Amino acid sequence: MSGKNLLQEACNQTTYQLAGHGKRNMEVLKEAFQQIDGNLESDMYGSGKVIEDFQEKMAKYLGKETAVFFPSGTMAQQIAVRIWCDEKGLKKVAYHPLSHLEIHEEDGLKELHHIESVLLADTKRCVQLEDVLILEEDVACVLLELPQREIGGQLPDYNDLEAISTYCREKGIKLHLDGARLFEILPYYQKSAVEICKLFDSIYLSFYKGIGGIAGAILAGDEAFIAESKVWKRRHGGDLISLYPYIISADYYFEQRLDKMEKYYEEAKELAGFFNACHAISTRPVEPVSNMFHVHIDMPKEKLEKILLAIYEETGIGIIHYLRETSEITCYFEISIGDRYANIPKEELRDVFQLLDERMKKM
Repeated sequence: MSGKNLLQEACNQTTYQLAGHGKRNMEVLKEAFQQIDGNLESDMYGSGKVIEDFQEKMAKYLGKETAVFFPSGTMAQQIAVRIWCDEKGLKKVAYHPLSHLEIHEEDGLKELHHIESVLLADTKRCVQLEDVLILEEDVACVLLELPQREIGGQLPDYNDLEAISTYCREKGIKLHLDGARLFEILPYYQKSAVEICKLFDSIYLSFYKGIGGIAGAILAGDEAFIAESKVWKRRHGGDLISLYPYIISADYYFEQRLDKMEKYYEEAKELAGFFNACHAISTRPVEPVSNMFHVHIDMPKEKLEKILLAIYEETGIGIIHYLRETSEITCYFEISIGDRYANIPKEELRDVFQLLDERMKKM
């Protein structure tokens, strides 16, 4: 068994864990369906009350004319970009070099849609207004991910967002929001979803990240855009005969957890403070701007694994279930705060970080 699996197994056996809402098991679906009338009819190939009501609800929440439910965000975003490129007759889109479309989708945008990516900014910071202003190539669409996950969930200044939106509209460039974690950034910006989404022509929203649904995504925009996206959804095989398990869980956890995002955000800042007080550990950002951040450690992955395994056994608190090597002497992990964090007694939490600090100093 690899070290990664050992760490994951040990973390899963602890009494308390820092990250997430809980295990992704059948209880998620069971809990979501408890209040559902068993006579409620299923959606069928994208039609029916259960899907249409939820799409209408999300369109209103985001402040857009209409919306459509997708089984995956990967499908939704490739389709959004394709529509904007076809509309302009230009198959070029600009986004961050660590965008999900660039590094996690096996070049789907390029291979399936023959769309060329133009990379903005660098791998250490967010896209800023200046990056858009100095674009040397004409593009059909600019895609912004808020927050930028691969650099610790960093966010641009809100004034920059407004300026980018204004510039794109003046130049006839569509602006698309990768809002996989849109719920999670509202507390930092102190803005409503409507206020943020009005800056964008189209929005993608995930239902399994911050709120903890099973899977699924929403794509929102104007009537013409969504009508075209439904055609592409059918072409991609996204119109499953029924999507109701995803929709019902998405709706249930949306209602259960949306109002907790401020709490998760404050807890993330507290947790980052604990990490930053430890020897050879730093967070990125230093103070989180959402419930998610990265933790970087100046220690070889194998050595840290041994420390963590011992701490898990001694304290019953699981800090993280995996580590990623960044060099022979450094590693990092990502952490997102959900319902679990509040269950940990504060005194035990302080003790575990004191122990971590002590063990780090000895290595």
